[in-house]
This record gives sequence, structure tokens and C-alpha cells, in this order.
Amino acid sequence: MANLMDVAGTRRLSEFFDLIGQVLGRKGRRESFALYAEGVFGDGERKSIEPIAARACADPARADAEHQRLLHFALDAPWSDHDVRLAAARYALEAMTARQPVDSWIIDDTGFLKQGSHSVGVQRQYTGSAGKVTNCQVGVSLTVATRTEQVPIDFALYLPEAWTEDRARRDEARIPADVQFATKTELSLQLMQRALNDGIPPGLVLADQAYGTSREWRKGVREMGLHYAAAVDNRTTVMVFDKRGRRREEIISIIDLAHRIESQRGFRRCTWREGTKHDLSARFALRRVVPAYDGGHGIEKRDPVWLLIEWRDNEDEPANCFLCSLPERLTKKRLVRMVMQRWRTERAYQDLKDELGLDHYEGRRFPGWHHHVSVVLCCYAFVIAERVRHFPPSARRSMEDDTQSLAA
Repeated sequence: MANLMDVAGTRRLSEFFDLIGQVLGRKGRRESFALYAEGVFGDGERKSIEPIAARACADPARADAEHQRLLHFALDAPWSDHDVRLAAARYALEAMTARQPVDSWIIDDTGFLKQGSHSVGVQRQYTGSAGKVTNCQVGVSLTVATRTEQVPIDFALYLPEAWTEDRARRDEARIPADVQFATKTELSLQLMQRALNDGIPPGLVLADQAYGTSREWRKGVREMGLHYAAAVDNRTTVMVFDKRGRRREEIISIIDLAHRIESQRGFRRCTWREGTKHDLSARFALRRVVPAYDGGHGIEKRDPVWLLIEWRDNEDEPANCFLCSLPERLTKKRLVRMVMQRWRTERAYQDLKDELGLDHYEGRRFPGWHHHVSVVLCCYAFVIAERVRHFPPSARRSMEDDTQSLAA
């Protein structure tokens, strides 16, 4: 982060710490947050509590005391993750929206690889971070994005039933009594509802097929008054509208519809981003459809949606299929650019982990995991606000092309 900082930036960092300190309240908590955040910003290889405490002490004899102080802050101090994350989110969004409006919310999840079986929420489960089933925790996130910037504002730890239904494990991990089992899709809906309640500027909700294929998830998004553009399983069945806006009675899977369109040479190339080495493009088809689950029963009451199908070069099957609930007439190019923004969250995960130690927490308990994530989200929010000030959209490359390190 050093190359983003100047005298004014150092002053803003102090003011930011004061802002979060007002939420934390007590002097000891404010001091512990500042120490923790400075460790997260620093250049140490590990951003967990013990090495942060060790690096903060010029006198090795004081390291244990600092370690205990940070442990208390992370495990026992009763401060609100929600309030701290909200203050950080508003700080970053104030800078971001001064340049561009919010255009999307990105729902995704990421894995925190672990050894052993005692870290809260850990089990063998699939995570896209590893691309396989492995021993890990999984966190569901909500990221708010403008056209060129994004900031993750909230996380929820997924707790498998093996954790929520085991009293001994709950007690040992200090899982609050009001925290019950929730699927990842349910957790994501909770994150979005909380953001709406907090007055976060809304955007088009982007998500992968783990979320988009769930019709309960799509229904939940619409019941909040939000629209979605989410990937779905290609076995999803639909009814298609013809060019005159009449719904055909045939129920067809998206994969079969894609092959039919391909046989009619109905896919057209679209470029969604110009890269430094080559353009990102594929062939796409856009159709107006209505989901036809339950054999189409009650289909007259369902709203039509847009179906976007992506077919990449030299592949035998379509790569991705998206449903979008926006009602207005959309051009294919516009919708492609919108749905492709979802992959930007992978860059945020990479920065959060590689530069700020999101997945470095080594404790086992529920409060500690969330407090560590909160500090990291605060640090990232400050970095994003500084980056916006230093690199306005007209004078900088997109985040996908910018490989600048966030750490000092």
C-alpha cells in the first residue's frame, strides 16, 4: 500500500482509524484495532494474531502481552462486526460513488483451507478456491461494485449441520444461540437484506449457478425488489417467446435449446472487455423465456426473463447460461458486459487473501473468525478508497489489468 500513500493519505488513514474507533468505543478496543490493522497492512508473510503481535514489538519480552491483547480483542471483546463493517463499507462507497454509481452486487463464496477438524465450520466440502472437495471453511460474501471498482462489504461463515446440530461443538466454538443452520443461498439472501436495511445503494445481483439455479433464491432476490443476472444449470427447462412476443408451449432444456440455436447458426460473437494481450470474447445467444419448472404448472403467473447462453470457441457445449430478471429490452452486448462482471470478485478474493491475510486466521472460534474478517474488510475498504482517489476511471486501467500490490 506504500505506493498509494502520501502525507494526505497518512492523515486519511488516521482519520479512518478514528472513524472505526468511534464504532468500537473503548480506548483499548480502538488501540487493538489499530494494531491489528497495521499488521494486516504490513509486509509480514502471515497476518494471524501471533505473528502480528510479534512484529509489533521492538521488545521481544512484550510480544506475549501484545499477543494476549489481540486475542482478547478477537475472541472476547464484545464489539459489533456488523457496525464496523458497515462503517468501512460506507467509507469506501462514498469515494467510489463520487466517481460512478453502484451498478451491481456480487454474491459468491470462497474457501478457507484448514488442517484438522476443530476450526469452526470446517469439514470436507467443495470450494472453488481449490477446485475440489477439501478440508475447509466456506464464507459467503456480498461485494458492491461500480463499473470499475468493487468492495466486499460483508461475509457470513457457512456452518454445516454437523456444527449447528452438535451442542458440544457449538459451545466449544462459541456459536451464538441465535445462529442456526442456513444454506449458502439463504446466507446470501440474509446478507442482501441486511445491506438493504442499512441503505447500501442497490445494484443488479450477479451470482454463479450455485445460487442462480435455485428458484427459491431467485424468488427471494425479486421479493426484496432487486433484479438478478445469475448463472443457471443448463438442464433448467424453459418456454421460449417468439419474435412476436408469443410464448411457445414447448418445454425445452437450455442445453437442447442451445444446440438448436447453434444448428441454426444463431450465436453471434460479442467482446465484453479489451485486454492488454487479447480481447475477451465468445459467441452468445439471447432469448426471452419463462422458467418451466414443475412441468410448467402455473407458468402464466411467472414473469418472463432473459436467457443468455455463452458458447466458447472450440467447445462442444455452451460454457455458461444466465437468467436475468431485468424487464426492459436489453441488447446482447449490454447484458454480456453485465454478467461478466461477476468474475471480478475473484480478483477481490485474491487481494484479500494474498495481500491482506483474509484466510490467515488460525483460531477456532466463531467470534474470532468474524472479527478477523471484519478487520480485513476494513483494511480493504480503505485501500479501495485510496485507489479511487489516486486512479480515477479516466486515468487508470481496469482492476482486471492492474496488478499493483495492495500491501506495503
